[in-house]
Amino acid sequence: MKTPKQAPKQLLHLVIGGELESIEGLTFKDLSKVDLVGVYPNYAEAAAVWKSKAQQTVDSAQTRYFVVHLHRLLDPETDTE
Repeated sequence: MKTPKQAPKQLLHLVIGGELESIEGLTFKDLSKVDLVGVYPNYAEAAAVWKSKAQQTVDSAQTRYFVVHLHRLLDPETDTE
């Protein structure tokens, strides 16, 4: 009898971005305009979306997108991507 395949562990990642006050900092210029792109089940999916959003805003030096490792905030013992 075959054992059922276990689903991969969900490692949540958030993609977020917007215009920063300066290119050297991490402070958003206007929090009401922050782009909460979405939450993704793994780093690979989040990175693909991050790359797409970053490429769309390449002409705006002060606009940055980030991948936030939510699983590390929810479970600090998690050390994988």
